[in-house]
Amino acid sequence: MDARFDIVVVGAGMAGASLAARLGKQARVLVIEAEESPGYHATGRSAAFWTESYGGPQVKPLTTASGPELHRLGVLTPRGALTIGRTGQERDIAAFAQTYGGVGIAVERLDRAEIAARIPDLKPEWTCGVLEPSTCDIDVAALHQHYLATARKAGVALWCRAGLAAATRVSGGWALTLADGRRIGCDMLVNAAGAWADPVARKAGVEPLGIAPFRRTIAQVAIEPVAPDSLPLVLDVAGGFYFKPESGRLWLSPHDETPSSPCDAAPEEIDVALAIDRFEQVVDRPVLRVEHRWAGLRSFAPDRLPVYGFDPQDGAFFWFAGQGGFGIQTAPAAAVLGAGLLLGKVMGEVDPEPFGPGRFLGR
Repeated sequence: MDARFDIVVVGAGMAGASLAARLGKQARVLVIEAEESPGYHATGRSAAFWTESYGGPQVKPLTTASGPELHRLGVLTPRGALTIGRTGQERDIAAFAQTYGGVGIAVERLDRAEIAARIPDLKPEWTCGVLEPSTCDIDVAALHQHYLATARKAGVALWCRAGLAAATRVSGGWALTLADGRRIGCDMLVNAAGAWADPVARKAGVEPLGIAPFRRTIAQVAIEPVAPDSLPLVLDVAGGFYFKPESGRLWLSPHDETPSSPCDAAPEEIDVALAIDRFEQVVDRPVLRVEHRWAGLRSFAPDRLPVYGFDPQDGAFFWFAGQGGFGIQTAPAAAVLGAGLLLGKVMGEVDPEPFGPGRFLGR
């Protein structure tokens, strides 16, 4: 055996890096990553915003609790979010405002004139909306590098090009074989593998939870006149699109969720075309050209809530996965919660009970 650790974390994206940063001073931790560098998949392909309503009311406590650390680290820039609806969708907008205002998010109902003042050249059928002033852009790369640097300073080892090939349960923990041939041991195995969470569980002989990857497409486009930097993040109340400005360009998405196998996701032309079409139904500013396009995988458990905790059938296997599209904006609070569970300590202000893997007993 080449080495032994207290905890081995599978995956060096935002989830694995943030958790390792919390654990490093209190345990011997190794993070293993299949790719040549950390954050290649979902972390490196985020739309990069922090908004308290994203992910739903049950995810909101994680997002809100993450806000202070994200502000302290200087990775948030005020943006504001505007969820809009067409004529006939007033009830949907009212329900959105009531739901999220009811869980403590500052929201403001806007009429047609107030929306048009914030979205230049808005088409006339868009008449109702809800503003979330607290929404910010996130510097995802800076946040990820912060966690990697903090983990490294705390003594955490990071091995890239070292995916998990096999995991065997032994007395006192695990015997692991890595893709590069190294064999290591650990007391606890943490599954922070994102889209690969269920395959990692299978390798460890743990029953998968049904965490499924879905492709999300984003395109960077040029429009005329250019997108003003004051434009908020704009979202469709029906879930058909979102867009936001980026250095004079526009990032837009058709809010697609296409089932996928775990892979290096690539955008489909039809999804890029759909994003453009939906944008041009909102704003009378035609897209001149597509400058860049990409896709990432968002992974959801069956109930669309993240999964944090020890597997109920194996107390040495820890789930830290299923974080959908909100894993970056909830990273600080999720890492505190996960580290507390792993170390048997009460940490943070978020109740872990709704996120425990035991909710899938009998699956």
